[in-house]
Amino acid sequence: MTMSNSVANKQRTIQKEVELRGVGLHTGKEVILTFKPAPENHGYAFCRVDLEGSPIIEADANYVVNTQRGTNLEKNGVSIQTSEHVLAACVGLEIDNLLIELNASEPPIMDGSSKFFIKALEEAGIVEQEAERDEYIVKDVISYTDEESGSEIIVMPSDEYQVTTMVDFGTKVLGTQNASLKHLSEFKKEIADARTFSFLHELEMLLEHGLIKGGDLNNAIVYVDKELSSSTMEKLKVAFGKDSIAIKPNGILDNLTLHYPNEAARHKLLDVIGDLALIGTRIRGKIIANKPGHYVNTQFAKKLSKIIKIEKRNKVPQFDLNKEPLMDINKIMSMLPHRPPFLLIDRILEMSDKHVVGMKNVTMNEPFFVGHFPGAPVMPGVMQVEAMAQTGGILALSTVPDPENYLTYFMKIDKVKFKQQVLPGDTLIFKLELLTPIRRGICHMQAFAYANGKLVTEAELMAQIVKSK
Repeated sequence: MTMSNSVANKQRTIQKEVELRGVGLHTGKEVILTFKPAPENHGYAFCRVDLEGSPIIEADANYVVNTQRGTNLEKNGVSIQTSEHVLAACVGLEIDNLLIELNASEPPIMDGSSKFFIKALEEAGIVEQEAERDEYIVKDVISYTDEESGSEIIVMPSDEYQVTTMVDFGTKVLGTQNASLKHLSEFKKEIADARTFSFLHELEMLLEHGLIKGGDLNNAIVYVDKELSSSTMEKLKVAFGKDSIAIKPNGILDNLTLHYPNEAARHKLLDVIGDLALIGTRIRGKIIANKPGHYVNTQFAKKLSKIIKIEKRNKVPQFDLNKEPLMDINKIMSMLPHRPPFLLIDRILEMSDKHVVGMKNVTMNEPFFVGHFPGAPVMPGVMQVEAMAQTGGILALSTVPDPENYLTYFMKIDKVKFKQQVLPGDTLIFKLELLTPIRRGICHMQAFAYANGKLVTEAELMAQIVKSK
């Protein structure tokens, strides 16, 4: 699998803030939700403005604490309940960066779908940002199975993000249903207005435990999977403020009419999209979810986000070593003060004002192999770090008009990791990126060294260029 940046694919946020008011399904509390524009690479995050310090909870699968009656997040003791319908709307409109402010723990349930969130976000206007989108291109099949429930989610290669849900509720009133989304652009029309649903037996339990407060029957489809006793009928009338309640021929309570025969499967698809937003990276692949639920969805999101993080960290950039280098050894020597046997880069392959890529061919002729180690030559880690620093020195010295009059000195080496041995015959590629802009000759960089298609060394380096006397 690989990460990709496609040129036409810019990140998006909203133009201005927009507010929604409603009631939380489980808390029954009046709640105000405000969508606010967010900067590039911000992703989705919730902000609890009702709490001291307005704590922020990022929409991250690792903050999922439980999935009973919705996907609930918690960070440092601060929680967000039922995040999925709001997040599904953000993904469905292909918005990348958004701050979602709430004055309670739970977004308003509205009509139990994503429709009103879509409407508000479109009102706010969607704008393109400068930065390109990170997209995870699926190359292999990845799956997660929950043995207990028999639920399974897989992702497989595809040209775009697609989702298919297959649900089997094992009841007469609601058997097997499927729903598919082939293009994210169809989310608004095909999926966004699919409402949440529950079975009568679940509703009875929730009513008994006082757990359904905001859910008047305008926002939930209720499938009657058992006989409706007169005592339950009375409870429902009171809970939902209705004079009478009846069962329709299709087995649902008469509070509302289905938008689609397969509305339940479409709502499950909406939930999958909302839960998988917690991966934090856009996916280019096809999701097939068999009997999805918040537990299996979020476990799969955790698994995929972990795989993506590892791959990002270990991703080896590709460089054409046959191309004419930006700088050969003579050009390098006209800039760097170092000389053999302590000149540890052979070529500069590319450079911008923020990054530099260098190369070194490691041969048995290196003087350090004589003592490190006789009979088992290994390039010392400190020499790899020095070679990275010399590559970074080229970037730093390129900012002054007379590089030949400067020397570079180390100030700090941090977070060094040696992951693979470097042996005679290896070609080392060094990639360094500025962590902060160069100021007063101080250069702070993240450095990586690669060989044989693997990351071999990484470090944070700080050096200063100083005019030589």
